[in-house]
Amino acid sequence: MEVITWARIIHVLAVVIWIGGVAMVTMVIIPAVKKLNSKEDKIDTFERIEGKFANIAKVATILTALSGFYILHEMNAWNRYLDPRFWWIHAMTIIWLIFTVILFILEPLLLHRLFRKYTQRNPEKTFRIMHRAHWVLLILSFITIIGATAGSHGLYFF
Repeated sequence: MEVITWARIIHVLAVVIWIGGVAMVTMVIIPAVKKLNSKEDKIDTFERIEGKFANIAKVATILTALSGFYILHEMNAWNRYLDPRFWWIHAMTIIWLIFTVILFILEPLLLHRLFRKYTQRNPEKTFRIMHRAHWVLLILSFITIIGATAGSHGLYFF
């Protein structure tokens, strides 16, 4: 089996783990945590679960980047960034960049502290805002996955 095939396998698997985890957090964990009675239980439960997933997501996003850029390099497909038919490559890069900035920069330097501060004041509002943000990112990720799957099999929307 060629190295590029392994890169594709790693790429898809990493995306499944990463975005699948985001789907689990968005559709299951946040709604369940919002139903807990005490503010402390909500904060502690979410941070314990999310903290474990954040480490998995970091590894998955690194593997996604390494495999994705390797595939582009091996296929000499960098010119696809200039062709609107390959909008999904832009979308993959942008989604990856957003999550990478959140996971590696914003969360450790800012978001964790803001989450703690605002959940102490108003946990319902904080979880509502966070839940909406997760939904936005998840929907954008789903659109990207649909576009990438269709586009990589020759179906172009333009």
